[in-house]
Amino acid sequence: MSILFAPVRIGSLSVPNRFVRSATHDFMADDEGFVTAAHIELYSRLAEGDVGLIITGHAHVQPSGKASPRQMAVFDDRFDEGLARIPAAVHCFPSRVFLQIAHAGRQTKEKLCACVPVSPSAIYDPTSKVMPRELSADEIRVLIADFVSAAVRAKRAGFDGVQLHAAHGYLLSSFLSPHTNRRADGWGGPVENRVRVLVEVLRGVKAACGRDFPVIVKLNSTDFLEGGLVLEDAVRVARMIEAEGIDGIEVSGGMAEAGRGSVWAGLRGEDEEGYFVENAARIKRAVRVPVFALGGIRTLAVAERIVREGRADLVSLSRPLIRDPFLIEHFREGSTSKSECISCNKCFNPRGIRCAELTKKR
Repeated sequence: MSILFAPVRIGSLSVPNRFVRSATHDFMADDEGFVTAAHIELYSRLAEGDVGLIITGHAHVQPSGKASPRQMAVFDDRFDEGLARIPAAVHCFPSRVFLQIAHAGRQTKEKLCACVPVSPSAIYDPTSKVMPRELSADEIRVLIADFVSAAVRAKRAGFDGVQLHAAHGYLLSSFLSPHTNRRADGWGGPVENRVRVLVEVLRGVKAACGRDFPVIVKLNSTDFLEGGLVLEDAVRVARMIEAEGIDGIEVSGGMAEAGRGSVWAGLRGEDEEGYFVENAARIKRAVRVPVFALGGIRTLAVAERIVREGRADLVSLSRPLIRDPFLIEHFREGSTSKSECISCNKCFNPRGIRCAELTKKR
């Protein structure tokens, strides 16, 4: 049997195989952020298709953190009942499911979040054309508490764990980046201060949910931006959060402002699949917790080689599972060795994620 179909532990949790559905905004919530029937169908199909660990699209922990239309919300108890429908559906199968919790920071617009977007420092975002306001120290404390409350709701709803979104220029990521965090207080400056918000969120979640409740992080390994986060600092961040009890690290990179995000368009040869894998391997050499690799991985042999060679412990996919939620089952059965996804990026549809190629053929 391929090592990809061997179970793996993430903290106290056993995951049935090494395939992860990486968090993907699905545009499927209602206008208030409540879970819909479309969500249940999406996550049920992924679980039925044998995905070992499913990570939901980002759910915002404060109204000010809403990043996109039709985004799931987790900032109030009134969302609990709807959120609970997702793990209830997934747990009809062996798959596990984590809720990704996030705050958009300055990567939103006033019409979405109904406020002036916030950031560690007031640094203009040329992509969103937003001049955010700087968070006060008191507001940072509230932010930390709201992340913790979101994790408590996720646990109460039956999720197997949570993922903290600290990548792609969102708020936790922007605290880590020296480009967006130019504070002169205890929340900015050296990397030990820039990681403080993430550390305090992690400590708070572990205290509120118990040490056995798995908490993983999606971590930028580079911003692809001059003056931004670099791999050496990301390695230091990984070591620091491991010491605080993080249970796994999914390694990504990029941000909108850099003009180079995490989802690169266009197919690549097998030797170029996994464009963040080397960064994941560098972080894996520095920590003992499971590391997730991603970046345009399409081929079963490539995924297997990444894990077999010890460059990562799990392999994350997104667009291939939009194309075919049963891809992992097909891999197991030997009916295919490569996803048919062509990385056109047309699947990120504001009316709900869907494969544009398949839609076109209908």
